[in-house]
Amino acid sequence: MEKIEFSRRSRSAIILFVILLIVFAIIPRIVIYYTPEKPLKFSWKEKEIIKNFKPVLYERKYKKYAKKEFRIPSKKFDPNSYTTADWIKLGLSQKQAEAVLKFGKYGFKSKEDLKRVFVIPKELMDKMIDSTYYPEKTKYFQVNESLKEKKVEIINLNLASEEELLKIKGIGPFFAKNIIKRREQLGGFINDNQLTEVWKMTPEKIEELKPYLLIDAQLVKKLNINTATAEEFKKHPYFSWNIVNAIVKLRTQHGPFKSINDLKMSVVLTEELFLKIKPYLTL
Repeated sequence: MEKIEFSRRSRSAIILFVILLIVFAIIPRIVIYYTPEKPLKFSWKEKEIIKNFKPVLYERKYKKYAKKEFRIPSKKFDPNSYTTADWIKLGLSQKQAEAVLKFGKYGFKSKEDLKRVFVIPKELMDKMIDSTYYPEKTKYFQVNESLKEKKVEIINLNLASEEELLKIKGIGPFFAKNIIKRREQLGGFINDNQLTEVWKMTPEKIEELKPYLLIDAQLVKKLNINTATAEEFKKHPYFSWNIVNAIVKLRTQHGPFKSINDLKMSVVLTEELFLKIKPYLTL
């Protein structure tokens, strides 16, 4: 193997390169080491950001470990009358509140019944247990106890009385009254999804009720678009002032409507709004 030889000029160049490499690697470190540190200057905005930065991080990091605060009503309450939202206000999570309602499906009759609900934290239970009361023979228990052995029939939602609605499992006096109230406002139900418009009715509750309900849309009270007054239209919850104004203007400008679809001439009525009100209209 031949020995590699460098000329005198090449060796000098290599030595110079190595020296420069060492100089550039060491000099910056020496400069930094002997240069005195200057205090950092911040604007008032930057100072505010720095001031608030640590507490925010701390809060985010330890928020999940913070002790949860529970609240109880200022006066005694009946646990059977509480909704999911009411239990959440006391400090329970959504899932915990829903679990309490499932436990109380057939009613809490005493403190002992409530204490069996293991999803209620002991801290909250200790705070609220003495603030609860359990009415004897309330409508809730009378209705549910009387229906235990009865066979439930399918109910026509657009004809049912309050007493008939109470025969359906899951409907108490509260929901029976509010279902009828909404039915009267609408003039009748078109489909069971409209039950979401009933106060405090949830999609889960509707799914439970569907097997027991029949909705006959033919029984719905309709408004004649050629003869109904603006006041009559406004009484219906689906007809805003803009919609009523549009219908009356079209009728005045073009004469009697020949088809319900003629309402689409109005720019106010989107396709979604038109389909929503159409079942309540007639010629």
